[in-house]
Amino acid sequence: MRKWTLRWKLPEFACGLWLALLVSRVCVCDGQASVTDCSKYERHTRNYDYMEGGDVRIRRLYSRTQWFLMIDEFGNINGTQDPNNCYSVLEIRTVSEGGVLAIKGLKSQYYISMNRTGMLQGKKDYNDSCNFKEVFLENYYTAYSSVRWTKNGKEMFISLSQKGRPLRGKKTRKESISSHFIPRKCREDEKKLA
Repeated sequence: MRKWTLRWKLPEFACGLWLALLVSRVCVCDGQASVTDCSKYERHTRNYDYMEGGDVRIRRLYSRTQWFLMIDEFGNINGTQDPNNCYSVLEIRTVSEGGVLAIKGLKSQYYISMNRTGMLQGKKDYNDSCNFKEVFLENYYTAYSSVRWTKNGKEMFISLSQKGRPLRGKKTRKESISSHFIPRKCREDEKKLA
């Protein structure tokens, strides 16, 4: 009977190990082979490109209190439960890095702004009080806090009450359901109607 023996030759083993490591780091992406980390192509990540500036999204902001945020033709900000209201179609434009954006009614052409006391109002002309920071919450909702104004060091948020009226900013908190919104996409015909 024959005895099987392994002969360990260190130089061949080291070369084979090096070759195995090299092959494990080679990734074929877009038809070209390169020595990279393939994990970034395999894993799905959330895209935050629109936060970098200049991006425009046409959305309806649906509150957790079951109201759509709207700006009427006079610049009044309220809630509506009509999902087809043309004044609830909003243009959300990123104005600077870090999720700072401006919200404008497409039909009314008024910007949402917050004054020093936290009242929401419509402005025809864009200024610093129209800037809001987009805050992503753990429950998949989004909150919008004023960049310019705070009350005793606390952020003031856009929020709609249970009756669809805007709440004063000093009464709002990030945890309150009245300040939670879901940006809903609009159909193409709704974008043109506004």
